[in-house]
Amino acid sequence: MKRRDFITLIGGALTWPVVVRAQQTAPVVAFVFSGIKSSGSAPYVTAFKEGLQAVGFIDGQNVTVEYHFPGGHDEGLPTLMAELAQRGVAVIFGDTSPAIAAKKATSTIPIVFVTGTDPVSTGLVDGFNHPGGNVTGMTFLTATLDAKRIEVLHELLPKAKVIASLLDPNYPASASQHKNLNDAAAVLGQDIRFFQVSNESELDHAFADLTNLRPDALVVPASAFMGAHGEKIIELAARNSLPAMYFNPDFCVLGGLMSYGANVPDAFRQAGMYTGRILKGQKPSEMPVLQPSKFDLVINLKTAKALGLEVPPSLLALADEVIE
Repeated sequence: MKRRDFITLIGGALTWPVVVRAQQTAPVVAFVFSGIKSSGSAPYVTAFKEGLQAVGFIDGQNVTVEYHFPGGHDEGLPTLMAELAQRGVAVIFGDTSPAIAAKKATSTIPIVFVTGTDPVSTGLVDGFNHPGGNVTGMTFLTATLDAKRIEVLHELLPKAKVIASLLDPNYPASASQHKNLNDAAAVLGQDIRFFQVSNESELDHAFADLTNLRPDALVVPASAFMGAHGEKIIELAARNSLPAMYFNPDFCVLGGLMSYGANVPDAFRQAGMYTGRILKGQKPSEMPVLQPSKFDLVINLKTAKALGLEVPPSLLALADEVIE
């Protein structure tokens, strides 16, 4: 059941597929999304196109969008961004790692980002109100939400003492995620154990260790790798009968237990609008970094039942979306 209007929120082999080839007369926008595989990208691509269309640009008519999905494998980003810069595309759009790589590759081509990190601390912009340079976009500051995720998980599992968390050391906000999760768990008297995961092999090893640890619950904070490997993480959590809190409602749609975070598709829509405004001549340096005003809690009751969990009415009342 839906309690409020809800937009699903916010990361294979290394490939750089280009879905649409450039027409000679249309400006080219490079859309590089590392936080998900191409098979799950439809809501985000649609939202970005809607944003473009809202300011007068239609993909395949008066703008050409090239789509690239690294699938959480970011080692090829410097080469891709160098190639895009050399070609002189009109705008580069990307989530965290692609945006950082793009800024290193060019100081002239406009860059629009969607990120869960603090864009000032990662060096993407000089400030929120006055970004400066050639970069602007939207941020969720998702690392600051990790404490809330621990609190919500505690409401579901008040007796949980040992919490496990997967952390991607390559994610720019991993240090903040570690601190926020650790501090929140300490307040609740919980022991939190961290597992470093940045590739498929480390993911398998982490869950092997989790099997021996037998924690009461799992928290999965944001990163491109986590988003791109959501199905496998959910499968491994289910295999270990492990209640898990995620950063993105897409995990709940795929069978994950709970998620808490901002509206990612809405941010992609805003990014599309920013991209269109730049194509019309507006300067990124004069476009403030946007932040979300709404955050969504999603609960999958079917998964809760499979885990033998009774979700308290007080928590259900807080949910924006309940999957039954």
